[in-house]
Amino acid sequence: MLAAVRPKNAFEVALENFDIAAGYLDLDHDVREMIKYPERVLTVTVPVRMENGHVRRFEGFRVQHSTVRGPAKGGIRYHPNVTLEEVKALAAWMTWKCAVVNIPFGGGKGGVTCNPKEMSRNELEHMTRRYASAILPLIGPEQDIPAPDVYTNSQTMAWIMDTYSMTKGYPIPGVVTGKPVCLGGSLGRNEATGRGVFYTIQSACDHLHMQLKGATVVVQGFGNAGSVAAHLLDTAQCLVIAVSDSTGCIHNKEGLDIPKLMMHKEKTGRVAGFPGSEAISASELLALSCDILVPAALENTVVEENAPYVKAKIIAEAANGPLTPEADAILEAKGVFIIPDILCNAGGVTVSYFEWVQDLQHLFWETQEIYNRLERVMRTSFHDVVKIRADRSVSMRAAANMLGVGRVAEAVKLRGLYP
Repeated sequence: MLAAVRPKNAFEVALENFDIAAGYLDLDHDVREMIKYPERVLTVTVPVRMENGHVRRFEGFRVQHSTVRGPAKGGIRYHPNVTLEEVKALAAWMTWKCAVVNIPFGGGKGGVTCNPKEMSRNELEHMTRRYASAILPLIGPEQDIPAPDVYTNSQTMAWIMDTYSMTKGYPIPGVVTGKPVCLGGSLGRNEATGRGVFYTIQSACDHLHMQLKGATVVVQGFGNAGSVAAHLLDTAQCLVIAVSDSTGCIHNKEGLDIPKLMMHKEKTGRVAGFPGSEAISASELLALSCDILVPAALENTVVEENAPYVKAKIIAEAANGPLTPEADAILEAKGVFIIPDILCNAGGVTVSYFEWVQDLQHLFWETQEIYNRLERVMRTSFHDVVKIRADRSVSMRAAANMLGVGRVAEAVKLRGLYP
């Protein structure tokens, strides 16, 4: 009897995509060895006194994949399924993502294995501050700048900024991005990822000579990125026919009222039960006929088994790593146009860069200026990737990885090897 094949973890997928890009670029062995694996990996114990008076131990991670092009940059996620391999993958993707949009950061990522939905505000604050203290030797405005990610937000960043500042003895707003505006945060940061997704979808429709107005859209994951992308697509007169979150999936073939759905989600904490919609399964959602599918949840949601049933013409990866390499191959063969994650969802880190710059110069920009700058970056990066795709006859994912990996490889060649 044959043993079951273990599915690849996220870091193995990241390494596989790196090897494909490095092969196309014909990178030599020495350069590959210098940029493929993380520079630093930190695992920490995070003890927290819970509301019941007992201490509970959580496990946390911070990974710096690369600082070749600048300080490490990457979010912190709180989720029950956070693992070191996942955080390593996310840090690697951040390296290539920052390089694709050509901002002077390397890749980092952090996480704590926990279920924030089952924790009180006090417990979350204590855990955040303890975690921040544990990773403090690695972070700083010139070293490694955290940001929000899954189930973390501007309040989480405020606690980290305060913890770091208290240990240094003076306020250092540039240690994190995605913090509240009154603490040095940037206007436009909360919706930056979703807005970047929207700009790349617009660019894809222009490239494919496809009408955006009237296009049918399915959004898997109605968190920050997914809800903002859905709202902007709805504003552009697309028909958002289905969305999902961790509580369920809803569908209306005539289109969902996205502003009302956002209010429903804010009020109830879920998309399930939205008036005028029907409940469907997660597998049915991915198999709906639509023009644009926006996976905005977690990694590995479109896999070899369900990829054949996906009917979208464009897949815009608002999440990190939502497609496995096997799913990629199937969808590419079907002619699906994929906007890869390291391009599609780079709006968040781009506006994080804008926030960091504003903090350093103590001069802040208006919202429209931020939107204009973000749109220029996203559209330029999209066309850079499309050009490589056309010139080298490769997939969009390979082209994006070639652009990101190539820029990091160029930097490491110029810097050389110390000592």
